[in-house]
Amino acid sequence: MALSELYTKYNRVWIPDEEQVWKSAEITKDFHSGDNVLELLLEDGTVHLHPVDPSKPKLPPLRNPDILVGENDLTALSYLHEPAVLHNLKVRFVESRIIYTYCGIILVAVNPYKQLPVYGDAIIHAYSGQNMGDMDPHIFAVAEEAYKQMGRNHKNQSIIVSGESGAGKTVSARYAMRYFAVVSKSGSQTRVEDKVLASNPITEAIGNAKTTRNDNSSRFGKYTEISFDRRYRIIGANMRTYLLEKSRVVFQVGEKPILCLRSPGYQMRHL
Repeated sequence: MALSELYTKYNRVWIPDEEQVWKSAEITKDFHSGDNVLELLLEDGTVHLHPVDPSKPKLPPLRNPDILVGENDLTALSYLHEPAVLHNLKVRFVESRIIYTYCGIILVAVNPYKQLPVYGDAIIHAYSGQNMGDMDPHIFAVAEEAYKQMGRNHKNQSIIVSGESGAGKTVSARYAMRYFAVVSKSGSQTRVEDKVLASNPITEAIGNAKTTRNDNSSRFGKYTEISFDRRYRIIGANMRTYLLEKSRVVFQVGEKPILCLRSPGYQMRHL
């Protein structure tokens, strides 16, 4: 079936909008090859004629059925594109107050800019020992998968936390470290992330800059290595920076913290 055959009456599409970025519209007339316009009805009742170049037809992205909206894994959507991703994240965050969503093995997080009661020890123990897809999306699920793979395969594991300035990367890395401290029954317990992050002021003094979204944005990446003994309890951690360049102090480029779980008796892999 040609893609254009999906643009039939009553199906919905996303069209660009200056204020909302994307807005939904319903097709009011079947689209046929060679047509130079797609007839749409906006949600406010306005008729919109979307121009289409017959020689190079570029139709607006189709909207997913309502039954799929709010899925906890973006790969379950029929159509996976920018407006579909943004709408799904918006529905989960605004309507259900859920900040985490999977995209396969990737965890997408929406920064709520406030504390949420989803990081306590009870939540940590609920995710401990569970497979990644058995529980709702969470940073603890990602941390558990890395911890479990390290113990099962006896190989070092890495978690890459990336995002734009002010997205909450440092906080996410801290929650992952807290998870490792609790599930490994480390004697330092929740103090491990405090000790690692205590070195932040030194690196931030020479590598931070003000951006439009963050007054104290890191202009460098962080590599945090957490070491475990043969019983997979934390015995130490260290943090070092990478990619500290002059250009990164000028331009708004977000840092990418990396957590490395160092399995006992094995050399750390190059990333």
